[in-house]
Amino acid sequence: MNSPAEIKVIQQDNCYCLVDNSELETFTPKMLDANYWQERNAVTGSAQGRGTTWFVEHECKLTAQNKQWVLRHYYRGGLIGKIINDSYLFTSNKKTRAACEFSLLDYMQKLALPAPKPIACRVIRNGLFYSADLLSTRIENAQDLVALLSTKSLSPTLWEKVGITIKRFHDNSIYHHDLNAHNILVDKDDVVYLIDFDRGEVRNNNQEVWQQANMARLQRSFLKEKTKLPTFYWQDDNWQQLLAGYHKK
Repeated sequence: MNSPAEIKVIQQDNCYCLVDNSELETFTPKMLDANYWQERNAVTGSAQGRGTTWFVEHECKLTAQNKQWVLRHYYRGGLIGKIINDSYLFTSNKKTRAACEFSLLDYMQKLALPAPKPIACRVIRNGLFYSADLLSTRIENAQDLVALLSTKSLSPTLWEKVGITIKRFHDNSIYHHDLNAHNILVDKDDVVYLIDFDRGEVRNNNQEVWQQANMARLQRSFLKEKTKLPTFYWQDDNWQQLLAGYHKK
């Protein structure tokens, strides 16, 4: 069970960090750089998206346990991402992509929602712009739905669990900006998680509108993967099974 968060703010010149002291006995902003973990042979894997997501292992001296974390650098998407890549316009530290996602993840932990726990984030300001990184817990022994459906079909019960899980987030007014098949994980015990809450937020207004848009985006992602991948065990019935869970009373 996760320890209650002890969030600390660290400001060093142009570097701003949020850190959960309950997870780190010592902290340096360098922990938000892949080189820090590579130099310690603590990188356990990686995944490719817009950039490289690093899986790292931290030896906690307080608990004598190794903790599995995910390190992600923020990259822009679309055409603009090819021009300025990882720079964002700075308005305030609290409004940066990393600080917003860190705070949202922390809020969801308080609601006991199945999402990663934030460990630390870093914002580096450069004039009018900034770049950012996020360190969070890794969902262990889990695969995303694209990986799973590339190898096998899923049971109606599991599809229902996916729908129930998404509804839990929606019932708590949690908006996921990019709800797709890659951002839904299932662990070895068939527990369902949502990940990657960049640009997510608590939305109390127009809930029916954005929730329907969330679900439509998710459905499109399944259809996209089915046309893109040579093997993808997705059928129209699966969407109805997911919706049955989503609308379950």
